[in-house]
Amino acid sequence: MFYTIGEMAKKLNVAASTLRYYDKEGLLPFVERSGGGIRMFKDEDMEWLTIIECLKQTGMPIRDIKTFIDWCMAGDATIDQRLDLIDRQRKSVEQQLARMQNTLRVLEYKHWYYETAKKAGTCAVHDTLSKEQIPKQFRNWIHG
Repeated sequence: MFYTIGEMAKKLNVAASTLRYYDKEGLLPFVERSGGGIRMFKDEDMEWLTIIECLKQTGMPIRDIKTFIDWCMAGDATIDQRLDLIDRQRKSVEQQLARMQNTLRVLEYKHWYYETAKKAGTCAVHDTLSKEQIPKQFRNWIHG
């Protein structure tokens, strides 16, 4: 079964213009075209498009995604390069997650801080709290 660019975009939850951009950048060498040049997406293309979207979501530049696609199209001789690229990107995502976890901890602290201040009607309440009244995870964070 073939899908139009609009149908495939809907399946991926992206704009059709995104798929056109990917094609323009050389990320879709696997997509067949009709005699009139219309892109004809197959079910098997979904896996390719999913990995492209995944790599894009990790922050990988389009040029690096194109390199990855080119390596895939080249075949088994590039398995080592592909594995290395995926491992580097995985490490990058792990670092992003760690930064986001820290960001979340700060936001949780600030939520507790302002929730406590709201109940007391003043941020000055934090100056009067005993160590035991402060949640353990925030005891070193008391600042406005």
